[in-house]
Amino acid sequence: MGKDKVSIYRETLRELTDWIPYLIKESGLPGPRGNLELAQAVAEEGDELRFKHLRSYDPEKAPTNTPGEFLAFCGVLGLGKLMREGKTDELKTLRSFNNDPRWRVREAVAIALQIYGEANMDALLREMVSWVNGSYLERRAVVAALCEPKLLRDGKVASQVLRILDDVTRSVEASLERGSADFRVLRQGLGYCWSVAVAAAPKEGVKILERWFTNTDPDIRWIMRENLKKKRLERLDPEWADTWLKNLT
Repeated sequence: MGKDKVSIYRETLRELTDWIPYLIKESGLPGPRGNLELAQAVAEEGDELRFKHLRSYDPEKAPTNTPGEFLAFCGVLGLGKLMREGKTDELKTLRSFNNDPRWRVREAVAIALQIYGEANMDALLREMVSWVNGSYLERRAVVAALCEPKLLRDGKVASQVLRILDDVTRSVEASLERGSADFRVLRQGLGYCWSVAVAAAPKEGVKILERWFTNTDPDIRWIMRENLKKKRLERLDPEWADTWLKNLT
């Protein structure tokens, strides 16, 4: 069996002293998709100093959809490895990148949290509870990071994630700043994350969802409709999903 792309990239990086020209060339940007396999290789092979240099490619130096944005993406992703190794003080650094205007960099925050969670899910859940009280973009990182199937195999974890989602959704209902772009980013995230968590813990998740289904708030109803359109919920019970979707439409 041949080597996977990540392994090949890791071998290449080990042979290079200066990674920057290679990362720029292979970044996949500008374009619809950055080179995620290469970014994973960077996160595994890089060290603290290299990640710090990559994160120095700020929005002014490296705008959205440029190879420089990919460098910043890799630098933020590398924080997940450092936290996995016990450098939990990097959580503060990671949290600050939720406010980056580049959506790929913000996505790197969520993936870095998942890397951390795979090694220490209890610690990640404790940290996410504090982020729930943060900005819209911080809350979006919470739901995007936690609603990942590989992190939800344990029923107790899935149950805790459902409660966190419940808190985040309640904050949407209480929001007075619904016209902002950041609010829409959070709403979009909630529009699929519930389906992931409920699929992992359907008995408890369905009961929580049904409480939200009766809510009259227009943004809450939009979030619930979007989740009901996902195949994950349809597979749980097609008739249930179809009936509630019609009620919410």
